[in-house]
Amino acid sequence: MSAPTPRYERAARRAQADGRIPALSVALHRADREPWVFTVGDSGNPDHPLGPGTPFRIGSVTKTFTAVLVMQARDEGLVDLDAPIGKYLDVPAHGDATVRRLLSHTAGFQREPYGDVWDTLIAPDAGRMLAELDRAERVLPNARRFHYSNLGLAVLGQMVAGLRGGTWAEILTERVLTPLGLEHTTVGRPADAAVGYLVDAYSDAARPEPPVDVGGIAPAAQLWSTAADMAKWAAFLASPEITDPAGAVLAADTVDEMRWPLTTTDESLWAAGFGLGLILVPEGKRVMHVGHDGAMPGFLAGVYGRRGGDGNPGALGCAVLGSSGTAGQTNELVHELLRLAAELDPAEIRPWRAGPPTPTAYRPVLGRWWSEGMEFVFAWHDGRLQARAAEAPAGRPPAIFEPLPDRPDVLRTVSGREAGELLRLTRDDSGAVVRMHWATYRFTRLQEGFDGGPASDGPETTNRR
Repeated sequence: MSAPTPRYERAARRAQADGRIPALSVALHRADREPWVFTVGDSGNPDHPLGPGTPFRIGSVTKTFTAVLVMQARDEGLVDLDAPIGKYLDVPAHGDATVRRLLSHTAGFQREPYGDVWDTLIAPDAGRMLAELDRAERVLPNARRFHYSNLGLAVLGQMVAGLRGGTWAEILTERVLTPLGLEHTTVGRPADAAVGYLVDAYSDAARPEPPVDVGGIAPAAQLWSTAADMAKWAAFLASPEITDPAGAVLAADTVDEMRWPLTTTDESLWAAGFGLGLILVPEGKRVMHVGHDGAMPGFLAGVYGRRGGDGNPGALGCAVLGSSGTAGQTNELVHELLRLAAELDPAEIRPWRAGPPTPTAYRPVLGRWWSEGMEFVFAWHDGRLQARAAEAPAGRPPAIFEPLPDRPDVLRTVSGREAGELLRLTRDDSGAVVRMHWATYRFTRLQEGFDGGPASDGPETTNRR
């Protein structure tokens, strides 16, 4: 990663200067390049100058790790996302909130645990936090709308700890940090960490903020990390099939499930959505940035991976970590750098190569078909049957089918349009496919009405029947 680095560096320097951020550390991770890491500023730690390995507080980015732990438990049959939390935790109140609603911030939990944590800077331990749930409000009805809650994710973290028989920190290290090689991501504050600051709005003064330990809320906000580690984590959230091909941490299909939007964060401005523990930021032209922002006293973080779009090399992740708790440029820069990476240093265009022929059984399916008066094109690419509307935009992914194991003429739509639905082939005595049904809608070689009559028959012909 060399040619565009002056542009990356300039963007980072501009964000640091405009945001008046004492220390800024940024990193880009991608499948086809060595990681790029850049720092600017002063760590504020006299014994440990700012460098590529300087840890920062990442705040609520921690929630993405807890969400992965929950999904691991689900995949192993320990948790049902639609079961109430009270099934897995002995809680004095709000036990009817489901795991899925807590992950998507739609359970209506108040934002913080009971008490004035941010006044006292003393957080309850896990036991007290759970014991005081009856003193915490359900500020909105279940499933009413998005309402961000540190309390909700903290409860989920303690649920996983109970199910696994350890502490949240132990389970996180064993099941996520170690398998992915995130060696510089820690629960406790490292000795070489940057100092977090409150920068005065009306002068150049900067006041150090206290490094708060959040106790039982740790699954929502506790972690420290480096930009390089977090860029790799962002790449995992965007492209687990590349960063974790064996599924040691989580199956790619499960991460895909986490990325599906369950709610918008603002009903009047659909600028961001929320999945299962993940923030989703649409960038236009079928591009999505997926990840999370983080904020703690003296620190802001933006950690996102890029999905889709021209020039995307895959496993493209970015992290921006800053030592000011008020500089919004930190959270803006992460999206700018992802855009620049795809624009200035796009993935190489791979040459097309001829592949094996379409299996005999599916050759009669290829070509143009009609349904509901609309034209569709069925094709065979990359070893699978695909379909797309003839007028679909070029960037829209096709529907992809896989035959049922014991019924080759019945295929399941595994992605794209009508995902999950069946495609049934009907053959004549010669074996030719003469008709298909997809999601129960009839597909024919000629354009027909719902009554089976050809579109070429005008009203006079139809009336004579």
